[in-house]
Amino acid sequence: MYTDKKNILQLAALLKEHGVRQFVLCPGSRDIPIVQTLANIPEFTCYPVTDERSAGFFALGLALNGGQPAAVCCTSGSALLNIHPAVAEAFYQQVPLIVISADRPAAWIGQMDGQTLPQPGVFGNLVRKSVNLPEIHDKEDEWYCNRLINEALLELDHHGKGPVHINIPINPPFFQLPTTELPKARVIRRYEEEEGIEIFSRTLKRYTRRMIIPGQMNPACRIKPSTAGRLSPHFVWMAESISNQAAPECPIRRLEPLLASIPKEESDTMRPELVVTFGGHIISGRLKKFLRAYPPAEHWHISPDGEVADVFQSLTTIVEADPFAFLEKVAEQTDIVPSDYPHEWKARASSIQEPDFQYSEMSAIGKIIRRLPAPSVLHLANSSVVRYAQLYNHPQGIDVLSNRGTNGIEGSLSTAIGYASASGKLNFIFIGDLSFFYDMNALWNTNYRNNIRILLLNNSGGEIFHALPGLEVRPTTTRFVIADHHTSARAWAEDKGFRYLSAHCDEELDKAAETFTKAGTLPYPVLLEVFTDKETDVRLLKDYYHNLKK
Repeated sequence: MYTDKKNILQLAALLKEHGVRQFVLCPGSRDIPIVQTLANIPEFTCYPVTDERSAGFFALGLALNGGQPAAVCCTSGSALLNIHPAVAEAFYQQVPLIVISADRPAAWIGQMDGQTLPQPGVFGNLVRKSVNLPEIHDKEDEWYCNRLINEALLELDHHGKGPVHINIPINPPFFQLPTTELPKARVIRRYEEEEGIEIFSRTLKRYTRRMIIPGQMNPACRIKPSTAGRLSPHFVWMAESISNQAAPECPIRRLEPLLASIPKEESDTMRPELVVTFGGHIISGRLKKFLRAYPPAEHWHISPDGEVADVFQSLTTIVEADPFAFLEKVAEQTDIVPSDYPHEWKARASSIQEPDFQYSEMSAIGKIIRRLPAPSVLHLANSSVVRYAQLYNHPQGIDVLSNRGTNGIEGSLSTAIGYASASGKLNFIFIGDLSFFYDMNALWNTNYRNNIRILLLNNSGGEIFHALPGLEVRPTTTRFVIADHHTSARAWAEDKGFRYLSAHCDEELDKAAETFTKAGTLPYPVLLEVFTDKETDVRLLKDYYHNLKK
């Protein structure tokens, strides 16, 4: 009855769930599994049209009559190009037209194989979204395929209407119809603020295990205390330092050690049923792994742009709204019974003590964080530094920034220097050796001021590579993978007018920290270079997480 090709089954199921009912089907061989599947779905009304030039405009007419989306399906090659004029008309008339094209495998493009040309993106800027579906071999393929289809169908009427293109490379055999039922496919819905609040208020009552996770937020973005107070009895708040003031005063912040301490047999009982996210990137790899392995029944993402961000692979709903305005209105309407779920998480979190490392990069970060004067700004470079900083509670009154948009090592120092040049606060910069030396020209310009304190963690190479599971670095390739070096920043720092401090042990670090964290502006910027052994750093960190599991 239906094809056994899983990407086509996902498409058919989601077309049905998104309310598409009218289809124009063009003949061909490559699109046979699509055509036969769509034609056998009772809820669909299908029209056969042989000429694709006409078929595209026929589908356009169907969509114009009532304003509901209509789809046209064609085979590979020039058949798709013949739909182009109809796509252009749909774009400028803002008509929700879906173009579904069968395609040859990408390996055969340009190999003199018949009816083969580059089909993905062929309509350029004349479609609101163009996706190329993968073949499905595993769960990640299925998630990716499902997400792409949802993304395309959601764009049919997002800030206006228009056409979308869904391209499907198909390998033979084409003609088998062994499947009797469509799969249950995950549907992503998108709402504007008012409708989203109404639906969310009903959704809240269905669940007792609720969790809010703010991602990276600008320090200027703050949740109202009244909003946080009303929501706190009903939600677990999971937040990292880069979330800043987007969470209540006392959220659960040290996520990595907390999640590492949960025995596998207890993970399912700690699983949230409802997750709400907003903001930018999340640092914690363990949080992502936990929620992908134990997904919530519903994941709502609140964002002003309404884009699909499916970090936990369980997204069900997007609300296009300012997250703080949304949460404020939800809080005002909340009339549900408080849950014990937040207390269960807080009890676990309170049992995890801050780490007490021997002399290492981790201990240096911990010592400086505990002594940071408020108010001040903390800039965290990427890779190991930003992760180690999440192991500790940060003092109140500290704004935290980090280049987590792409998570690269480049530009961490330059960004922090640029921020500090316009800041009236002390600015502390925590940075690893590779990030610092990669971006050392940030100190070449003359725009920095005396409100800068740089903590340079130097263990002569890229420590993060030693922590990657399964990576075995041989002596002959160490300098290529780990980027080993024997470089100090002393001469560069002193030449640029910095007060240079260094530490090779706990005693030296304690002494240097007194000057480094002194409140108020000193007559010079300060650079504290902490030298450690990266093998020791890695061993201590692994031992710490191993002991948490006991």
